[in-house]
Amino acid sequence: MKVLVTVKEVAEVEDDFEIADLDVDPRYLEYDLNEWDEYAVESAVQLAEAADEEVEVVSVTIGPERSEETIRMALAKGVDRAVRVWDDDIEAAEFLDVASKVRLLEAVVAEEDPDIVLSGVQAHDTGFGATGVALADAIGFEWGAVVNALDIEGVLNDGVARVHRELEGGIEELTEIDLPAVLTIQTGINEPRYASLRGIRQAQSKEIAPKTLSDLGLDFSAVESELFLTDMYEPETESDATYFEGDAGEQAAALASALREKGVGAE
Repeated sequence: MKVLVTVKEVAEVEDDFEIADLDVDPRYLEYDLNEWDEYAVESAVQLAEAADEEVEVVSVTIGPERSEETIRMALAKGVDRAVRVWDDDIEAAEFLDVASKVRLLEAVVAEEDPDIVLSGVQAHDTGFGATGVALADAIGFEWGAVVNALDIEGVLNDGVARVHRELEGGIEELTEIDLPAVLTIQTGINEPRYASLRGIRQAQSKEIAPKTLSDLGLDFSAVESELFLTDMYEPETESDATYFEGDAGEQAAALASALREKGVGAE
């Protein structure tokens, strides 16, 4: 059995930052593994650990060479090998929307031929929450979205993913999904492990295979998008906030004075 996990490097923005053109200035960005993908990686590794026969766990990332540091985090936690998709044409693309990413991932799925694909419900930065389901539609797999419980034995022994899905209004749905399938994994489904020192050392020698559009049988049209960014700006504050200096007593007195000036509590 082969499990393919989509892994994304996401940017964390500092509290104080500047905007350069149509993006946040890179000086104010730090990069990390997408939170939802951490749970997807843990689910994949648990499948491999519970299996009697060999289960290969492969991750796929769309990102520049910088993202290999993030990919190594997944490898250190038990992923066997990784695929990283990037080239100059992808970098030159104005905006990688869901459709563009799905075309790239679809080509990787065709090469890897996995039995199950696990993806985080959404990415911390863009928050589209659509890539996993859109990928399932493109490759013709069954799918389950917002999965917060997965019966591992069913996947390994019966070829069926028995899942709990989180619906609106606090409702949970129990569904059986025949493999091959794509599941989008919700936070809280498990407890992602920390990478051990041994795992970190082993990750340094695990394969990260770089793939270009040409390697995947694609060209620049695969990353052409009908969506594009027109502007980026900090929204204006709708209301001003006042912070009162001093100890608790001084702050309370200042607050009371401010409220009286606004007519609050006045008789």
